[in-house]
Amino acid sequence: MPSARAALGRLGEDAAAAHLARAGYTLITRNWRCPGGEIDLVALIDGQVVFVEVRTRRGGQWRPEESIGAAKTGRLRALAYAYLEHAGMSAEIPWRIDVIAVELDTAGHITRLEQIPYAVGES
Repeated sequence: MPSARAALGRLGEDAAAAHLARAGYTLITRNWRCPGGEIDLVALIDGQVVFVEVRTRRGGQWRPEESIGAAKTGRLRALAYAYLEHAGMSAEIPWRIDVIAVELDTAGHITRLEQIPYAVGES
């Protein structure tokens, strides 16, 4: 049985994937892993590859997107390049890293889902 944290993360990723589909994105893959880590969602829209980091929180005083620090930012950039190489895509293809922040109330209902485009800029 998955842990409560894993279940919370899965709920957020499912909501984020549904949000992207409604917004016209084509989902390429979920939970892509390599030795450097994991990319939650990879999608495509208008010829641009969009790497998505999903952050989900239940209640609390901190917004989910505030949990992404400098180390995570660097890791996300490295993962984006690793994915492009793995998929045989040129690093010159247009791409970006978005964050989708998902907040839930204590009953588990989504109270906020916000996509933050270009949340992690290129170095």
